[in-house]
Amino acid sequence: MINLETPRKFRAFIHQAHQVAAEMLRPNSRQYDLAEHAYPKELDMLAAMVDGLGASGTGSGAGASGVRRTAGAEDDDGKVKNGSNLSSVLSVMEMCWGDVGLLLSMPRQGLGNSAIASVASDEQLRRFDGVWAGMAITEPECGSDSASIQTTARLDGDEYVINGEKIFVTAGGRCDAVVVWATLDKSVGRAAIKSFVVFKDTPGMTVERLEHKLGIRSSDTATIRFENCRVPAANLLGTPEIDADKGFAGVMQTFDNTRPLVAAMAVGCARASLEVTRSLLSEAGVEVDYDRPIFQQPAAAASYLQMEADWEAAYLLTLQAAWMADNSQPNSLQASMAKAKAGRVANDITLRCVELAGSIGYSEHELLEKWARDSKILDIFEGTQQIQQLIVARRLLGKTSAELK
Repeated sequence: MINLETPRKFRAFIHQAHQVAAEMLRPNSRQYDLAEHAYPKELDMLAAMVDGLGASGTGSGAGASGVRRTAGAEDDDGKVKNGSNLSSVLSVMEMCWGDVGLLLSMPRQGLGNSAIASVASDEQLRRFDGVWAGMAITEPECGSDSASIQTTARLDGDEYVINGEKIFVTAGGRCDAVVVWATLDKSVGRAAIKSFVVFKDTPGMTVERLEHKLGIRSSDTATIRFENCRVPAANLLGTPEIDADKGFAGVMQTFDNTRPLVAAMAVGCARASLEVTRSLLSEAGVEVDYDRPIFQQPAAAASYLQMEADWEAAYLLTLQAAWMADNSQPNSLQASMAKAKAGRVANDITLRCVELAGSIGYSEHELLEKWARDSKILDIFEGTQQIQQLIVARRLLGKTSAELK
């Protein structure tokens, strides 16, 4: 049975993550938001510390590699696990309480690293250890529908030749490699989509430009072109066989692991906004009273209580999705529910907090306006709100993607 209290074995680690967020990420948040595309050098030391914690085993398996699932989740005595997936989402919540963009800028902690951890073989996991990997999915003609990917990978001897263009690649200008999603055969459909680790110095791979963005401005976002880019066949993650029966399984396995992480980012950002807003309301003489009915409280306090209830739902859904992954339970439905709820809640809460704070919320005196800008991407990447709702509907109704579009 799931216990939604923070497991005792994670508490010290989560406390460390909160200290890092409070003392390093949030104090540098505004600086790197204004200095778009400037690399936050402070993160080198932080990334080295995370690497050290992971190597020593004291990091509780958190970080990008923490989403890797292992067979046999239950212990010999039949007890369930509170494992690395749960540890990862809890630590990500704390870090994004500090700053979402800076977390996304951390070396070796990108979504591409989570993709490697999700589907790589043990040999590939060792070979790509220490590599900072971005995630290259979205294309100019393919946004939320990942099954419509047009980038191709053609086997030529012991290499794949990749051709195509990827946009909105998080950390695409700074990372060591990108995990590129490409199709082996367009006629087969989604079953032919595979992911490849492509290093930045590979001939035929070009970073075309860095995007200027509404939010997460401290994290660079790149457009990358592949022209006859030759990649070793050994860099294909997972199996090269096209299995129409399994269809999109490899891709969905990645999403099932990374969507709870994005939900955790949204939960952390929203919590930061709630805490600052409650402090500002208190300074203005508006107190939130949990012992009084909501209709007997000031409008601002009533609005705050509604937001807090929504936040709690997103938080619990995120924990559930991660816990299920730790215990080898299928969590596609729960991962999409968590991502959909948390993404929407973060958008709603951060914007309403700006409104409640008035002129202070709209100005740069507080970080509320920045969090409102940052939160929008959390409802978009790793599958938009609309795509998550579609996935949830398919799962609940027992429909295939062909039956419910």
